[in-house]
Amino acid sequence: MAKVLMKGNEVIAEAAVQANCKYYFGYPITPQSELVAYMAKRLPEVGGLFLQAESEVAAINMVYGAAAAGVRVMTSSSSPGISLKQEGISYMVGSELPAVVVNVVRGGPGLGTIQPAQSDYFQAVKGGGHGDYQIPVLAPATLQEIVDLMQDAFDIADKYRTPVYLLGDGMLGQMMEPVEFKERPAIELPEKDWAATGTRGDGGPRIVNSLRLDPADLEEHNNHLQAKYKKILENEVRYENYMTDDADYILVAYGTVSRIAKNALQKARSKGIKVGMIRPISLWPFPEKAFHETRDKVKGYLTVEMSAGQMVEDVRLCVEGHAPVHFYGRTGGMVPSQEEILKKIVEMAGGEL
Repeated sequence: MAKVLMKGNEVIAEAAVQANCKYYFGYPITPQSELVAYMAKRLPEVGGLFLQAESEVAAINMVYGAAAAGVRVMTSSSSPGISLKQEGISYMVGSELPAVVVNVVRGGPGLGTIQPAQSDYFQAVKGGGHGDYQIPVLAPATLQEIVDLMQDAFDIADKYRTPVYLLGDGMLGQMMEPVEFKERPAIELPEKDWAATGTRGDGGPRIVNSLRLDPADLEEHNNHLQAKYKKILENEVRYENYMTDDADYILVAYGTVSRIAKNALQKARSKGIKVGMIRPISLWPFPEKAFHETRDKVKGYLTVEMSAGQMVEDVRLCVEGHAPVHFYGRTGGMVPSQEEILKKIVEMAGGEL
């Protein structure tokens, strides 16, 4: 298939359709409203269903119902809207229901701004709602990577019976790039023999529920969930190592910020500073191995984020004091520039521009 020029939000939507998602429930909010509009037009063309809910709370509960019926379903929003969905997401985790949740992040807290940010990292990777749980979080850096990761997101959701986040930002949602939708071979996924579609006399009733009033029963369920998270940690880590083999210093960035950081890296290399980059693609599970393999070889790390400093905590946990971990961030919708990152690299290396 030839490449087509598309906007990021529309790529997210079309990639979901290509992944055989037939159901979407959501509510428009900037900067991801184009995704909602695209789904409204596209899903009826493939025999699917689009429904604009009356609120984000209603939307996530509709997703719960569709997931319980065993279909591929998704929702999307931006930061304040995702906050409203957190209760329903926790219910879905407790009920072990697969779905994809897209967050095109904007600046906060509160209503904040419609400009891009990465300040929802904690919300995504540390649970976000109530209870002991984790959700796989995938963070694309390009529109083409969205195409691949959206298919992965639905497959991971079905494989482990869990919601999965696709975490982008306002820049990724609004930019335009050429993309190609390639047909991918189907992978073997477990049968949805738990779905509430009626047993037709074959077996007992299928009940989808997250309420477990017996403490021993709930603890057993939580232990089951933790065992599942361990499998995800073992099997679903994704990251990119870029020029780390001979690096004295390593940049750490994800999403669109990693693209800016990569340009700063090249500038630093031209000045004789050996810099590499670790780009987490799965924010949870976090790529601990990449840091364990480099932390005794480098002089320091620089984590760059569109936040006041969130992913940097996970970097420090992985490095465990083996090397200094520095941080540079912009907040409120401000985007780190190549020049700003380069200045921090030079300072970290003990020099001056």
